Amino acid sequence: MRLLPVLALGALVLPLAARANDPNSYAQPDQVVVTHLDLDLKIDFPHKQLDGVATLRLDWKNPKAPALVLDTSALKIASVEAVDANGKTLALKYALAPADKELGSKLTIEAPRHPAQVRIRYVTSPGATGLQWLPPAQTADKKAPFMFSQSESIHARSWVPLQDSPAIRFTYDAHVSAPKNLRVVMSALNDAKHPLDGLFDFSQPHPIPSYLLAIAAGDIAVKETGPRSAVYAEPSVVDGAAREFSDTEKMIATAESLYGPYRWGRYDLLVLPPSFPYGGMENPNMTFATPTIIVGDKSLVSVISHELAHSWSGNLVTAAAWRDIWLNEGFTTYVQGRITEALYGQRQATEEDLLAIRALQKDIGAMPANAQKLAPDPKGLGGDDSLSDVAYSKGSWFLRTLEQKFGRQDFDAWLKGYFDRHAWHSIITEQMLADLKPNLIDKYPGKMSWAEVQDWVYGTGIPKDAPIPDSPQFDAIDKERTAFLAGMLPAAKLDAKGWNTQEWMYFLDRLPDAPKLADMQAIDAAWHLTGTHNAEIGMRWYVHAIAAGDKAVWPAAAEHMTRIGRLYLTLPVYGAFAKTPEGLAYAEQVYAKAKGGYHPLTQQAVEAFFASAKRAHR
Repeated sequence: MRLLPVLALGALVLPLAARANDPNSYAQPDQVVVTHLDLDLKIDFPHKQLDGVATLRLDWKNPKAPALVLDTSALKIASVEAVDANGKTLALKYALAPADKELGSKLTIEAPRHPAQVRIRYVTSPGATGLQWLPPAQTADKKAPFMFSQSESIHARSWVPLQDSPAIRFTYDAHVSAPKNLRVVMSALNDAKHPLDGLFDFSQPHPIPSYLLAIAAGDIAVKETGPRSAVYAEPSVVDGAAREFSDTEKMIATAESLYGPYRWGRYDLLVLPPSFPYGGMENPNMTFATPTIIVGDKSLVSVISHELAHSWSGNLVTAAAWRDIWLNEGFTTYVQGRITEALYGQRQATEEDLLAIRALQKDIGAMPANAQKLAPDPKGLGGDDSLSDVAYSKGSWFLRTLEQKFGRQDFDAWLKGYFDRHAWHSIITEQMLADLKPNLIDKYPGKMSWAEVQDWVYGTGIPKDAPIPDSPQFDAIDKERTAFLAGMLPAAKLDAKGWNTQEWMYFLDRLPDAPKLADMQAIDAAWHLTGTHNAEIGMRWYVHAIAAGDKAVWPAAAEHMTRIGRLYLTLPVYGAFAKTPEGLAYAEQVYAKAKGGYHPLTQQAVEAFFASAKRAHR
């Protein structure tokens, strides 16, 4: 972590060290820092485990530091040893503390002589929260097992013992053995022509934080989409995915024209089975993506432009703590919008902005005050707690406000410079503000006050003068929805034949929370939304139809919930069912069948939701 001197900027005081210790990690980077990881893994599908050897190269910061402290979660530690420059090893004493429910177990390794390297032999647990093991039946092609990781936020520690904090960056090399005829990929440079001989080697020469450490293995085919991009997916999926993501090279070139060169070499995409809990994960060199964005018309490829944008905001310049995750997600959502605008036009970019704005306006008032802040008080904040619409939508809205106040040309110059000045470092909000003030706010006086900036970053809610873009298409949809709900326009007469995905999303999002059953039945009779394979539309449709009391949609909603493990598209449907005791009982039956195909993170979220719903019904 880069240390900066104290710098007074009015009410802003930049701390000497960005943050010595992360509250979501046991690591002590003020004592010692991991700079490189050598990883040797054997993938054991029958036992659902990784047999691992992790060799950590260390930079000792405190000459009196007595120990190396690492993060682990449900790892079985076999041995720990020091490794000298000649490869000679010496066993080290270590203690594995009892597990904390969120943080896992602190691994304390006695190392008073400060070895240059420490080697740990270990085995993961079948229930590792950062890994999912799928039998063939739960894959698209149903021929071979599949395994993939999801390390964000603090789940890398469940498959590698390390300093699991975004403040700490390291390079890595990996050697992985797997069953023959299966392909292994990682968040490193991947070789599309690598023989499927069961042995794979990877190198990530750029320093990354632990949450970007990623691995997947399965029956994975490859199709090139450009000179520095390819799609990886199961054989039955790869052609459709390559067509959907054929603009990847254009996206890279567009981002480069705005914010400087793409610094990672290749940008490849892995389409995972439907159980992947997120829309996409920006693992360096190899974005992991959900198949739910493959709808045939490229209307949801903004997920890919979002993950690509992370190559600048997040992967290149990284939030040093989860409290500051808006520096990743808010900046990335803004850049995503610029890529979408350049490739698909202002209409689609504006519609995506408005969808996010309206959703945030609807939800932010119900959030705890601390959760409404871009930079919340970190006390009591879990690793995943800041990954909310506030980080994404309020963060990008703030940047769009800066763009409007200062003009696109001057704002772009600042943002490009910001990426250059902080490249390959992890920073906190206060460091970003210390860059913003002299390089934009003070450079062009009178356009935005420092108090306004602080209100956006540290204030609750949304500032009253936050700019909202205009969308004639959405305005027309508002009028049609109003007329339909008033009984003045039949569902069949809605001018919806030409609506794209975003416009259907907007129409459904702004229906009443508890619509009339007759209205929902009329919409379905006219537009046949039940059974749609467009998951964005389906989620919104089932939530409203269930709320209206339309039991005819229950089986199709159950199929949606079983087929899709992406939290954002599944949990709201569980929520709609859980509002009544009968619906909750049905949702529990669906979950019992679907659970085996869900990622551990999805399982945790659904089970926590059920517990809360049951308390509400008592």
